[in-house]
Amino acid sequence: MTADALDPLIHAPARLRIMVTLAALNDGDTLSFTRLKDMLDLTPGNLITHLRKLEDAEYLRTVKTGNGTASLTSVTMTRRGRAALEAYTAALRDLIAGV
Repeated sequence: MTADALDPLIHAPARLRIMVTLAALNDGDTLSFTRLKDMLDLTPGNLITHLRKLEDAEYLRTVKTGNGTASLTSVTMTRRGRAALEAYTAALRDLIAGV
């Protein structure tokens, strides 16, 4: 097993923290953008950038409701995202075991 087997999309520290945080939720549960931002201590712009990359890969889904100050963005992990994180952690375990 080599480091090449690690999904580079998940391997970025902020995105790994996002994925692990969302994986702790039950299937279908969501976190608000604001709550996720506060939990991970990321700026709104930084979080948006990472969420877009993960959403483009279909690892998570964001849903925006409302308008203006009454808007709420919810974030949830998809099944594809859970599978990708499981594969990533298995690859990481294999890499560590080989040391």
